[in-house]
Amino acid sequence: MSENTPREDAPQGDPTAVVPPPPPANDPTAEVPAPPAPAEPVAAPEPPTPPAPAPGWETPATGEVPPPPPEPQYAAPQAVGGPPAYQQPYPTTGAGSSAPMSPQEEKTWGMAAHGIALAATVFSGGFLSFVAALVMYLVVRDRGPFVRAHTANALNVQIIVGIVFIVSIPLMFVLVGFLTFAAAWVFAVIVHIVGMVKANNGEWWDPPLTPKFVR
Repeated sequence: MSENTPREDAPQGDPTAVVPPPPPANDPTAEVPAPPAPAEPVAAPEPPTPPAPAPGWETPATGEVPPPPPEPQYAAPQAVGGPPAYQQPYPTTGAGSSAPMSPQEEKTWGMAAHGIALAATVFSGGFLSFVAALVMYLVVRDRGPFVRAHTANALNVQIIVGIVFIVSIPLMFVLVGFLTFAAAWVFAVIVHIVGMVKANNGEWWDPPLTPKFVR
């Protein structure tokens, strides 16, 4: 069989296909496939680092308690421009303080001195009005000249009315004391009402028929 004779196992569709003969076994020119290159060794993965034990627990290996982690350090705030200046507290303006009153406050408290004495005169029959006027005078007398004058006027009225009340008690046996007692009570009511109006208007005023026992 010649080289150009088609083989029986050749594809039937191409009668002219020629199959090259296999190379001889002892052919020195035949190419020998190169052996595969050896694979590079893969490094083994490192074992994970065990977490540090929590403070207060002993390690199983040494039995020692590890020191606690250091606390974070914070810088102290620095004052800008030196220490703050000291500020004086605001003065109180209530009745229990010694700060001077404003003109409007003096008028208000002067009117209150006459009003409180008037209320005590009406509701207690004149027996507690002296105490009310005395308390007002002692509380606000140093807060201003105007309020001192009106609280002193209210107290002076109550002093003279109280004297008339005391004198009227023995005179009641001869019926004259009832008249003097009623006259002193009406006098106190009228004078305190006038004093309230004067103080509210900011007017200096001395009550009539009243000696200045206190100033």
